[in-house]
Amino acid sequence: MRGNILTVNGGSSSIKFAIFASGNSSADPTMMLQGQIEGVGYAARFLARDASGQVLADAALDRAPGHLEAFRYLMRWLEDLLPGLKLAVAGHRVVHGGVQFPAPVLIDDAVMRALRALEPLAPLHQPQNLACIQALRELNPALPQVACFDTAFHAGQPALATTFALPAALTAEGIRRYGFHGLSYAYIAERLPQLLGPQAAEGRIIVAHLGSGASLCALKGRKSVASTMGFTALDGLMMARRCGAIDPGVILYLLQEKGMSAAAVSELLYSHSGLLGVSGISDDIRVLLASPLPEAKAAIDLFVYRIGRELGSLAATLGGLDALVFTAGIGENSPEVRRLVCQAATWLGISLDENANKQGGPCISSSKVSAWVVPTNEDLIIARHSSTFLADLRTTGLLATAAD
Repeated sequence: MRGNILTVNGGSSSIKFAIFASGNSSADPTMMLQGQIEGVGYAARFLARDASGQVLADAALDRAPGHLEAFRYLMRWLEDLLPGLKLAVAGHRVVHGGVQFPAPVLIDDAVMRALRALEPLAPLHQPQNLACIQALRELNPALPQVACFDTAFHAGQPALATTFALPAALTAEGIRRYGFHGLSYAYIAERLPQLLGPQAAEGRIIVAHLGSGASLCALKGRKSVASTMGFTALDGLMMARRCGAIDPGVILYLLQEKGMSAAAVSELLYSHSGLLGVSGISDDIRVLLASPLPEAKAAIDLFVYRIGRELGSLAATLGGLDALVFTAGIGENSPEVRRLVCQAATWLGISLDENANKQGGPCISSSKVSAWVVPTNEDLIIARHSSTFLADLRTTGLLATAAD
């Protein structure tokens, strides 16, 4: 087998992966299989499916491997399933690229050092993304690896959308709004002409990436012009465990008056807030929607309220709204959350088609301002970027023939 691409999305306790066959210059890479290892570090479980969704593996691992051991297990399984498999390139989702990396980059030692320096800006994601890269470097040192950044899609935002009201010296150091979930937004932006038509796709569109991490992005001309996340992936919407936007004075109060350490405040804001913190029940929207408890309803109400407020803010930035697109885990799979959000956005001109919403769309509105459900595909975006680097390496002769 030749020209295979491995895509990797490493989390704190999971490794999501996919194998693609690289396309030619006019064709997308073709996904062959995908899967994940959950519970890395404790109760690990491996699941894989082929392109049609058929289960290829579903097994608990004997022990609790770290990222390196989990990668070894994955690579052995791939070799057993696909004898003769030779990977040509690996592409990784990396959450934060800072100002240094406004586009995908081939990974070397200098890039790894620069990305490690950004770990404090994305403590839930960056260390895990890099752990996956490092594990694969140890297992296959000759394999080219490409970092694909969630921040890159937002790199062209207007200066007013990225600047904090802080002294210019701090802004010059890189304290600015970056925006995240960019691989997801890039995929949705590419799909818009097929859904809305070529002209409408260039209009005023807000994409709602709603999952355990959640954000909104305002698009005009299919380019990011504003987003709810900022310097870190903590800002903006309320999330599963993250608080979202918060008065900076609250942080000062917790530090100065409550005597909390910086580490304790970080743990509170990243891991014990959001749906979990407000409800005291769960960080899973499905559990909360099924619960009769008032605390569950309070968490859902606040989640939807925050989305509604940010929708209004981004619509003001765009000067109006032509379409709203739901994507990611909650956005794609929760008709009730979509209903509540659209109900709160009636003033923007959205009229929900209840039957279409229950069926999952893709169009779920009966109004001029349309609403859509579009499954995202970050793996494909990563595979495309990796395929481009692979072609460049072959053209320049820098790719070892053993990788072919």
